[in-house]
Amino acid sequence: GAAQAASLLADAIAAQRKICIVADYDCDGATACAVALRGLALLGAQHVSYLVPDRVVDGYGLTGPISERVKALGADLLVTVDNGIASVEGVQRAHELGMQVLITDHHLPAVFDGQMVLPEADVIVNPSQPGCTFESKAMAGVGVMFYVLLALRAELRGRGVFEASNQPKLDALLPLVALGTVADVVKLDANNRRLVAQGMQRIRKGAMPPGLFSLFNAAG
Repeated sequence: GAAQAASLLADAIAAQRKICIVADYDCDGATACAVALRGLALLGAQHVSYLVPDRVVDGYGLTGPISERVKALGADLLVTVDNGIASVEGVQRAHELGMQVLITDHHLPAVFDGQMVLPEADVIVNPSQPGCTFESKAMAGVGVMFYVLLALRAELRGRGVFEASNQPKLDALLPLVALGTVADVVKLDANNRRLVAQGMQRIRKGAMPPGLFSLFNAAG
């Protein structure tokens, strides 16, 4: 999934397509959105916007009306973070409107009549989907998006856009990955523990986004 996502995103960046991130409204969703926006910009994406649905007005996840709002923003590629695996109708509507859809999520797919049903997205990256061989099933949405960015960077290296010596550093995103992972109360398996430990190291040194620094200050 991540390799396909990397190819889709690399093509979109090369063609200067407009990308819109549809996020969830909890801490995992917010940090995943920030990681996506910052990471894609670091990797050369010129046109990246985002949309966070309102829990009360819009309900949960990628709905048909949300897809319509994303299209109105001029997007060519819709990317979900921390949601979308159950958004069968929202993905269908996005396709009707001519957009490509990349789903990054960690939730379980929807079940209809006892059957798991996946949306017909162009690419799905989700360790909890059936048939996924990725060993760390406990990743939060922000961790999934971070891994997609690592795969995208490797894809861009393969295409000759960067070399190992001059590729953008994604380490600066780790404090956000750590925060979203801890706040989502996912299991700290070996993989999540590594992500959180690396993020915490940077946080303790004060190497974090200003907003995060302000939050820690306010919280004491």
